[in-house]
Amino acid sequence: MRSRIELRVAVFTFLLISIIGLIPHDTSVADEPANDGQEKFDKLAAFVRKTMAETAVPGVAVGILDNGKVYSAGFGITNVEHPLEVNNETLFQVGSITKTFTGTAIMRLVEAGKVDLDAPIRTYLPEFRLKDENAASKATIRHLLTHMGGWVGDLFESTGEGNDALERMVERMADLEQLAPVGTVWSYNNSGFYVAGRVIEVVTGLSYEDALQELVIEPLGLKQTFLRPTDVITRRFVVGHSVSDAGIKIALPWALPRVVTPAGGAITTIPDLLKYASFHLGDGNNENGERVLTRSSLAAMQAEHAIKVGTDDRMGLTWHLRNVESVGTVSHGGGSVGQISLLMLVPERNFALAIVTNANRGGVVTRKVSQWILKEYIGTAAPEPEPNKATDADLMKYAGLYQRPFADVEVTAQSGQLMLRLIQKQGFPSPDANISPPGPPVAYGLYTEDRIIQIGSPQRGE
Repeated sequence: MRSRIELRVAVFTFLLISIIGLIPHDTSVADEPANDGQEKFDKLAAFVRKTMAETAVPGVAVGILDNGKVYSAGFGITNVEHPLEVNNETLFQVGSITKTFTGTAIMRLVEAGKVDLDAPIRTYLPEFRLKDENAASKATIRHLLTHMGGWVGDLFESTGEGNDALERMVERMADLEQLAPVGTVWSYNNSGFYVAGRVIEVVTGLSYEDALQELVIEPLGLKQTFLRPTDVITRRFVVGHSVSDAGIKIALPWALPRVVTPAGGAITTIPDLLKYASFHLGDGNNENGERVLTRSSLAAMQAEHAIKVGTDDRMGLTWHLRNVESVGTVSHGGGSVGQISLLMLVPERNFALAIVTNANRGGVVTRKVSQWILKEYIGTAAPEPEPNKATDADLMKYAGLYQRPFADVEVTAQSGQLMLRLIQKQGFPSPDANISPPGPPVAYGLYTEDRIIQIGSPQRGE
């Protein structure tokens, strides 16, 4: 018998297909006659439609950059309550992909002689404090861009919408606990990018938004990339959605606090993401032939600077590095309130893919669609992860309550599975946002000694 959520998702999917057909809207292709590239992209479009139907994600846009040829399309709708078709001009929040924009800006300042990656943060922010004074004095700009700071990273608070938002956040970080010595353990760190954003402000004398416009957005010709919600309101944009046992609803709030911008505030389109990817695959010049970064700086961003403990991946300067079979990829994902995205480069093939979605299940879409693309375009594929068999006795050592400032995770062992339940303690993206009540436990399997994967559909393999 189908579960209630499966039934509701099926009903929603049926209605969505009935209304819009889930056909690709505003398909854009490089100026050339119909060819194998277009035929392959049409097959990709069919797979995207299938994956959307399976996950009930209402809106998706996908783009491919293949040796200079661009293929892109929008699918579905922007908003289940006030629907518009997703097209190539539709704006999506791309969350933490913004971190690579911040890293690109820092590298421009490095080349200008205004920032040294290995200088202590206090060189630029003498007021920088953490609860651990030794850590605060030793942490460098490189530690920020590689998530090697070691302090609590999940700091989500609003410090207002004024030009002092980042300055005030850096002051609040004085009470942050140190989880590991600086430079010793990789741990994803959002708060480190608040600091990086503030360094950019101090060095340039501009707000982060104006500095990024001057250092990255304008030089790269990203005419549909924005950092302020006020620049988006008159354009076509998506809202996030939450799919749950209660069905599908709009995910709120839409706008993130201003302080989050250096870590996750960019709003853009698939064509602009691919133009940005083309720059990072190139020689450091923009499309007008003007030098923006040197080849060596681009290479440094994509070189290994740290090992991501607990994974098979490495860390560049803001970019995540992974080998899929023998092919190296350079990528960053993004997550906002009900919006999930992925940008991936394959430098040795002069290839990039971009996927943006507008639902909390978008991670399933980005994973499945990116795997399809890598297999069909690059000829390589990551195997679907499968959990290892484990007894309850094996799993008991993982059981307990894992406490973090933002949320706790309750873990129990049951029938050879780990059951995880998220207990949210404060709102996201700011503490005053609504707190979701704890949902039912979700089943995970043990993948390696320190990695778990979700077992149940539709998020299997996450």
